[in-house]
Amino acid sequence: MQEVNVGELTFEMTKKLKFYLSKLVEHHGSDLHVKTGANIRGRLNGEIVSLSKETLSHEEGLTLAKELLRSRFPEFVAKKNIDFTFKLNDEYRFRVNMFFQVDGVSAVFRTIPMTLPTIESLNLPPIINSLCDLSRGLVLVTGPTGSGKTTTLASMINRINQTQKKHIITIEDPVEFIYKDNGCIINQRAVGQDALNFSDSLRAALREDPDVILVGEMRDLETIETAMHAAETGHLVLSTLHTIDTKETIGRIIGMFPGSEQNRIKMSLASVLQGVVSQRLVRTIDKGRTAAIEILIKNARIESLILEGRENEIPDALKEGKEVYKTQTFDQSLLGLYSEGRISKEEAIKGATSRNDITMALDFFDADKSQKEVRKSEPQRKEEDKDIIALKQ
Repeated sequence: MQEVNVGELTFEMTKKLKFYLSKLVEHHGSDLHVKTGANIRGRLNGEIVSLSKETLSHEEGLTLAKELLRSRFPEFVAKKNIDFTFKLNDEYRFRVNMFFQVDGVSAVFRTIPMTLPTIESLNLPPIINSLCDLSRGLVLVTGPTGSGKTTTLASMINRINQTQKKHIITIEDPVEFIYKDNGCIINQRAVGQDALNFSDSLRAALREDPDVILVGEMRDLETIETAMHAAETGHLVLSTLHTIDTKETIGRIIGMFPGSEQNRIKMSLASVLQGVVSQRLVRTIDKGRTAAIEILIKNARIESLILEGRENEIPDALKEGKEVYKTQTFDQSLLGLYSEGRISKEEAIKGATSRNDITMALDFFDADKSQKEVRKSEPQRKEEDKDIIALKQ
């Protein structure tokens, strides 16, 4: 296919796109959906809503692709989908996946604020600060797509950059948050643009004098094994997995290896895994969203459970380690959000791992709160009774 002749493009479709992206940002949306044959829609507070009555034609979809991709348009046609980033202004960028579907071109634009998040601004548990201070080991952030994994990792890299003097290498597909060197030297590599794939660039990173390596996603066995090797050889490795909780995360990693290799992997994982932060987004009372967080922090009991293949007991270990190790389960996190008045009882039950257990915990909390309110009001009632008696006398 011929290269796109940029001189023939008017960029009118890009102007329209910027209008809708600005509208998405104004309403604090997370994703813009552009689909040939449909109107433009956005995801606001987790729900898809229409932002336009105008329908995108087949030709308009192709024109938008040419305007955004330019010299990469032939690559898009050949591969049928492509990842890239788009800058709206000095405050917002977007991670874009553009693809062909039966009606033509579609694209999804994921919001990436230019302002780097902090652990405090995200209301993440303070124990995550201690994971940033580690000099070696493997730390994983997990959860379903759109649960905020990349944002959490960005807050961790931001903290390291603000508080330490290290060399950080990030390997991402594509690069999302942009970091400026502060205390640290930060080299960011985009898969496809600056690197062939995760595993190759991760192996190369070991020869580039890194202290911290961020791997955008551990997609395959080779990347997982190389990341564990990097953690074993004195580096702090941060990465993500699409797993729903800490128990599944450990089971997924071990299960990706052949049976004959699993004992070796259990020993390696038990040695290098320092923490797992698992996330689920829940709806807040003020119609926003916040993350419920399950946290695993390495200790002797966790290490033994991994070595012995007893992942099913990990939730109990997290629950019981809350006071000493600052670990917590999703249900404990949800109970905390409810007790702070940030989410409803129904939302806590909806997001729970065990609905029966959290229902009992919520009922106990409500009953205990009522008793405390009664006890608190008793002295006031006694004073009122004294006043009534005095008036009668």
